[in-house]
Order: sequence, then C-alpha cells, then structure tokens
Amino acid sequence: MTTTYAPVENIMTEQEILKIFEAQKKYTESLRLSTAQERIQKLKTLKSTILKNREAIHKAVYADFKKCSAEADLGEIFGVLSSISHAIRHLKKWMRPKSVPTPLPMLFSKGKIYVEPKGASLIISPWNYPFQLAIDPLVYAIAAGCTVVLKPSELTPNTSAMMKKMLSEIFKENEVVVLEGDANIAQSLLKLPFDHIFFTGSPMLGKVIMRAASEHLTSVTLELGGKSPVVVDSDTNIKDTAQKIIWGKFFNCGQTCIAPDYALVNENIAPALINELKNQIQTLYGTDVSNSQDYPRIVNQRHFLRIKNLLDEAIEKGANIEVGGLLKSEENYISPTLITGATNAMQVMHEEIFGPILPIITYKNTKEALDFINAKPKPLALYIFSKNKSFQNEVIQNTSAGGTAINETLAHISNPDLPFGGVNNSGIGKTHGYHGFLAFSNERSVLRQRIGWTTLKMFYPPYTDKKKNLINKISNFT
Repeated sequence: MTTTYAPVENIMTEQEILKIFEAQKKYTESLRLSTAQERIQKLKTLKSTILKNREAIHKAVYADFKKCSAEADLGEIFGVLSSISHAIRHLKKWMRPKSVPTPLPMLFSKGKIYVEPKGASLIISPWNYPFQLAIDPLVYAIAAGCTVVLKPSELTPNTSAMMKKMLSEIFKENEVVVLEGDANIAQSLLKLPFDHIFFTGSPMLGKVIMRAASEHLTSVTLELGGKSPVVVDSDTNIKDTAQKIIWGKFFNCGQTCIAPDYALVNENIAPALINELKNQIQTLYGTDVSNSQDYPRIVNQRHFLRIKNLLDEAIEKGANIEVGGLLKSEENYISPTLITGATNAMQVMHEEIFGPILPIITYKNTKEALDFINAKPKPLALYIFSKNKSFQNEVIQNTSAGGTAINETLAHISNPDLPFGGVNNSGIGKTHGYHGFLAFSNERSVLRQRIGWTTLKMFYPPYTDKKKNLINKISNFT
C-alpha cells in the first residue's frame, strides 16, 4: 500500500472559514426541523458509504502509520458502524419528548423534556484513530440534527483527505464539511461562536479548547486522556490477565487514549505475571516484532523521539527493561517494552506515555495501590484484574475514573449503552449511544399550564395570614 493523497496546503483564509460557518449557522434553522426518518436516512447513507470505502480507509490509515487492515477494521471502522446501527435503531425514541412527574404545587400543569439540536458544531479529532474519532462524533451530531465542521488531525493527512472526499460526496458544505490543515485552521475555527465543540485529544490541548469556548460560552465535550492504570490482584488468572493487558496496551502500538498506561501488580505474583507478559508478546506479534505485519508504527518522528526520551530518562534514573527497548528511528519503530523499577522521579510516571512502553509497579497491599492511583489525576480508564469481587468493589469504591473494565481492557468502549468519557483532567462530558446524542442536543424543559384557575395562583400576593399559613403547611410536604 502507498500514500494515496498529497499533503494539503493551508490555503483557506479566515474569511473563507467564516463564510462556511455562516452558511452552516443559517442551515441549522431548517435542519432543526428535520424528522427522525430524515436523519436516519442520512445515517444509512453514511453507513453504506463507509462500507463502500472500506478499502480506501485501509489504505489511508496504513499510509499514515502502517496500521494493518485488521486493526483498521477493529479500531477504526467497526465501532463507527456499530454506533450508526445503534443510532438508527433508537433515534425515534431518543427524539421523543419525555414526560416528567408534576409536584403538588404545580397540580394540573404538565412537564416534558424536549431535545433540540444545539446547532452549529465543531468536531476536532486526533491522529491516533483518525477515522473512528472523527466519524463517531459526527454520527451523533447527525442524529441530533446539527451541522458540523470537522477538523481532523494534520498528522494523518491521508485519512483526513480520504474523509473529506468521502463526506463531500454525501453532504453539502452547509451541513457537513471537512477542513484540512494545521493548527492555524483550528485556531481560526476556535474564534467562531459555535454552539458546541467536541474535542478529542490531550488534557493540555483540552484546556486550550475550553478557554476558547469560554469566550462564547460554547458548550464542550472534551474526550481527553491521562495515565490509565491496571490493578492486578494476587487472586487472578495470570495467563488470561497477561493476554488482555498485552492486547490492550500494544493495540495500535499503544497510541490509544484508554490503553493501560502503567500496571500495579501484587508483589506475590509479579515475577510470574511478567514472565507471562513476555510470552504473550511473542504469541501476539512473534519473536521479531519488527517484522510483524500486525504491529503499527509511531505516527511520526516527533512522537517517536518523545517516547524515546521517556524511556531513556527512565533507564538513566534506574528503571530496568524486562523485554523490548528496541528502537528504529528510520521507521518510527518502538518494540513492545516492559519496564520495572519506575518511580515518581521519572517523567514516564507523570506524562501519558501514548506508546508501547508499560511500566510495572509492585504493591504490597490494596491500600498502597489505591494511594498510588489517587495521588494522580483521575484517569480516563481504570482496569481491574481479580477473581475476588470484594477486591473489585474496593477498587471501584475508592477510586474515580471515566470508565472501568474488570478482567478486560479497552472493551468497555465498544458497548454503545455505556457512556464513554473522562472526569476532570481526563475529560468533560460523555459520548456513545444516547449520551452521544445528548452531547449535541439541548434538553429543553417545557411546562404546559391550564388557562384559568391553577394551584399556583393560591400563592400570588397579597400574602395574607391565610396564604402564609398555607405556604407553611405546603412546605412540610415538599
């Protein structure tokens, strides 16, 4: 497979961007009136277009960072197709106004919650899953009845160009448009008063997005990241645990926001688990991983050097390489690497690694492990490996994370009925399924009152002694 698309020049001016924004803003007025069936038809068209372009998606992501077709299907395409199918099945129900109970003082009135489109939306997507993390939020924006400016990452230009071509075939520019280019394009977009911004990326850039959004009081969904821990209890199936950790950590070469970032392992089983982790690397990728067709590369030289520096500094300060540590600068290759002896004096234990290095830390008791986790910002994901339900519950009850999987890694993102998102440093807002639909919707409260006498009129001024007495009585029942 070879590069299919040429690099993009930053030729779009702020005036041209503004023109697109104003056209989309105007179109929101009619789009908000679209029916469930009209939106479902758009989702069906998007789904069929993705299936038709499946091979083009494979080629684009391979050209960007040598992601094989199987991982492109699993990590880029299948999740999006699942989101579309789920939205198609449930959209009519999601859009239906929902009745709410009426409190006694509001007797005879009726309350409902209507969902309406937020309107003109901006989606800024990252490079690590360049197709999935761009198109998945687009699915929910379409379901909610919003217009979208999609700004994909300039670090994966082949996938960005492919998405622009694909989406331009089924959407007019005033509804969905892909704007390629570097950070200058993003900065120009962030000056505009969008109704909602959906951003996926690092906590550092999330703060930039939030500051820009605050200028217009624009609502945001921030899907960020952080250091997602794995906690391994002594009472666990070592082989099963090792298989799942290795798969979750090294899928997409570790360039996954919910990848295990470090492993806390009970000291009683640490030697056995480390040995099995080594075995599983060979089982999944062979004895020479650099020749594996199933193992991608780091996206570019800058990120390669960032990860290399993390590893070099850790080794200089006393960490040990248990397996891996092989780097090939000319192809941005870093082998699956396990290190022990990492401490908080090392940057690898503070910065999100976002690459194929897994520090393994041992602990003596559960409290020690919990204190280690809670000393860091709240993670996007937390993984627990244990047969013991009491241990599982203790970890859940004494930590906070965007999501958690027990005896598994990554897979919780695949259930569209589970909200996905972070907490504090790892994100704001949720997506997937109904929660993705709500991210691009405003829940509008509507109260209908009868004409004429109402219970509320009993409390209008003048506030006589009789009315005051009635207020006192009512307050005891509210």
